[in-house]
Amino acid sequence: MTDHYFTAQPASADERRRLSVRLAGRPVSIEVAPGVFSPRGLDKGTAILLDEVPAPPPTGCFLDLGCGWGPIALTLALRSPAARIWAVDVNERALDLVRRNAELLGLAAVTASTPEGEVAALTFDLIWSNPPIRVGKDTLHTLLRTWLPRLAPGGTAYLVVAKNLGSDSLQRWIETDLRMPCDRHATSKGFRVLAVSGPRP
Repeated sequence: MTDHYFTAQPASADERRRLSVRLAGRPVSIEVAPGVFSPRGLDKGTAILLDEVPAPPPTGCFLDLGCGWGPIALTLALRSPAARIWAVDVNERALDLVRRNAELLGLAAVTASTPEGEVAALTFDLIWSNPPIRVGKDTLHTLLRTWLPRLAPGGTAYLVVAKNLGSDSLQRWIETDLRMPCDRHATSKGFRVLAVSGPRP
């Protein structure tokens, strides 16, 4: 059985280990485990996203879509401690790791959740995501069609996508299918950071 990071209940052993990573400009100690995205630490795409995005507002409702063990949600909470941060994933082990890592760092504003429940009814001032491209185009499009329209007026979503995995075609799809403005915010080391604009305030 193949154990994908987008599996709700990973089959691999839940073997936790501590790592030191750098988030929000500081070294922090977090937990990782097999069966979630990037179990060896901070992956290249997420690192580029975190380097290239503008600083988040001090307050608001923010979303880390496809959170894995939580590097994006944790960074948002470290940078904007007065904001409300939602970390969403289908992988229960990933969500448990986010909760544990937020506890380790004293970040009470982070809520880890499956896509159902209270989070499904919210709108977001900011979305940061390294979306799960490898789930396949149809599933990816359904995911983005569900969440990107939940941007609040004046909100922005920043997505990091490898150029060789279809960043440019995804940009065109967002513009034509979702009818949402989508610009290339940055290009670095084979990745694009796309900026998707919510409704005008």
